[in-house]
Amino acid sequence: MIKRGAPPCPSRCARATLSRMEIWEDRQKNPVADEVSALVAVTGPIITGVLRSISEEVTNKFGERDKLPLKSLGRLRKEGDGDCGIAFDYAVHDAVISGEPIVAERVADALGKCGVPEAEPASILFAIEKSGAQELISTEPGLVMDNSPVLLSEGGRPVSLREHLAAIGAAFRLPDALLSLAQSIRGLWKTELFLGSADRDQWVSAGIHMSSPSVGAAKAPRIAIVPSMAGHSDAVRRDEQKNTIICPVPHDGSFIQIFHEGWQIVQALCASDFEMPEPSDIPSPAHREVARIFVERRRFPIMDVIQATRMFAQPGLLTSSTGVVTNVPFGTTAPPATSTMITPIARTSSTQEKMREAVARPAR
Repeated sequence: MIKRGAPPCPSRCARATLSRMEIWEDRQKNPVADEVSALVAVTGPIITGVLRSISEEVTNKFGERDKLPLKSLGRLRKEGDGDCGIAFDYAVHDAVISGEPIVAERVADALGKCGVPEAEPASILFAIEKSGAQELISTEPGLVMDNSPVLLSEGGRPVSLREHLAAIGAAFRLPDALLSLAQSIRGLWKTELFLGSADRDQWVSAGIHMSSPSVGAAKAPRIAIVPSMAGHSDAVRRDEQKNTIICPVPHDGSFIQIFHEGWQIVQALCASDFEMPEPSDIPSPAHREVARIFVERRRFPIMDVIQATRMFAQPGLLTSSTGVVTNVPFGTTAPPATSTMITPIARTSSTQEKMREAVARPAR
């Protein structure tokens, strides 16, 4: 992870500066109980993260940030110059660069099955915004400079990772690509995680999935990180038909799913200014019950609502913490709009003591 005071990005980055992104971590402490109380527990921190991502210039026009009414959040989100994205990939990225054994050892095993010789695994987290901004989040810029890494492609042939990232950025701005991206309330967001060896300049694309990946067959090897499931093998293995290495990580997939659903509820509420969304926007009865809890309090200050709704939340489900990491512009002149990223970190599900530790450390 890049530390404060790191040198600027080399000249081929469009803007030779380092900026900062706030990482809001929600770390699971206990298993998910009932759906509604668990969803209330995660929607509160998500709403808080959205509020924190709005620039002071915008919030100051309407009064103190913590006293803004909940109904104004969606409108301010549209007017704000910041943004708030959610990235499950960050938890794995941070675990790899921090050397967390529970993740790093499995990633190294998966890389070996992709043809990357045994080495200390490294990670690149590449984010793209709808504005066209591209950035490396908490990643050493030198990993993607001119003559650096290559991406393993069909048959193991090398492809310039730098060129590959540029192609991803270009494809992202196509209308069809934008339609498939609904992970943010306004501006972002898509992240690409690359795992590999910095020493050997070999990298493999990776993604996080709630279950066995439903993607089709790929020409190039890739890694799918999935939560290990009771009654299923947790061995790192190859899916020959999809050319994908399945890498189970022992953490609670139900929590990740609840967090994702909570994010969708917040998206719908912001879009409707915290009026009750249409059934087509939130069709699930349980999700509508969670939305109703916040809709009924839309006229009250946001932080008062967060405090009041804690009584309806599953107690002890998670703890929240914040940190700041660098985000380095890459390949474009468009300024990044995203200032806050929320990352859910599920507790591990093994009975071994060390497996109960979180899969990633707090951002520093």
